[in-house]
Amino acid sequence: TPKSLLRHPRAVSTVHDFTTGGFIEILPDGGAGDPQEVSRVVFCSGKVYYDLLPAREERKAGHAALVRVEQLYPFAAGQAEEILSAYPNTAEVVWAQEEPRNMGPWHFIHDQIQPLLDATGREVRYVGRPESASPATGSGKRHQQEQSAIIEDALTRGAVSAPKLVRKKKS
Repeated sequence: TPKSLLRHPRAVSTVHDFTTGGFIEILPDGGAGDPQEVSRVVFCSGKVYYDLLPAREERKAGHAALVRVEQLYPFAAGQAEEILSAYPNTAEVVWAQEEPRNMGPWHFIHDQIQPLLDATGREVRYVGRPESASPATGSGKRHQQEQSAIIEDALTRGAVSAPKLVRKKKS
């Protein structure tokens, strides 16, 4: 668990949560407003959700539903399909992650969600850092710039940045 979530005021569960019901592998978004007004469904897991949530509230981006995948494997396809059915078949579907494209669960999640979208002709799209040999930039400032871009792409209709490769100029 990232240390930033240990005391995060929104990363909590009540005693009631632990004593009734059961574990839910994929949590639907209860705060997106009218499901028929949603034009973007953002699947995510872990800490990035806690970055996306306040940004959505600040921007009043009710068009974006944030769906939390609490258990990656085995993937609860039935729950994902039920959640997707609550939104219009025209809503964009994206996976947002902090890790570079070649790290984290992107490839696995793509293979799980894409079959659920095939009948509607949609594609699950990636929002996150471009491929990298390292999981971190080594620069706090650069990390924040990339994190801001992830949040922007995740919450903006039609926006998904193509992976950008930084190439050094030849001297």
